[in-house]
Amino acid sequence: MNVIVRDDGFHADDFTGDAALDIAPDTLPEALPTSFEGVEMIRVAFPSFSDGRGLTLARHLRARGFRGRLRAGGHVIADQYTMARRAGFDEVEIPDELAQRQPAEQWIFRADWRDHDYRSRLKG
Repeated sequence: MNVIVRDDGFHADDFTGDAALDIAPDTLPEALPTSFEGVEMIRVAFPSFSDGRGLTLARHLRARGFRGRLRAGGHVIADQYTMARRAGFDEVEIPDELAQRQPAEQWIFRADWRDHDYRSRLKG
C-alpha cells in the first residue's frame, strides 16, 4: 500500500478515475504529450531520491498546460517535498516503509513551500 502526501499530511489514495497517465523518469521532455484532453492525473515515477529528472518533467507538463492532478510517485523523501511542490506537483505518493521512517510531521514541516523560497526572502 502507498501513502499520498499533501501539504496537510498523509492521506489514502482517493483517485478513482480511469484517466491517469504514468510517465517514466527517462521520458524526454519533447516526448511528453501536447494534449491532455481526458487526462485527470499524471504520475511521474521517481525510481530513486537522487533522480531529479521527474522535477524537470513536472515543469514541462505544467508549461504545456496540464492543469490536472500531478503526482510524484516513488522514492521522494521529505527533504525534497518543497522542490516537488515548486516544480508543479500537487502530491507525492510514497511507499508505506518510507512513511514509517519519515512521519507526516516531517512532510508538513516542509509544506510552507510558497513562503520560504529565495524569491520571498529577496522581496522581504
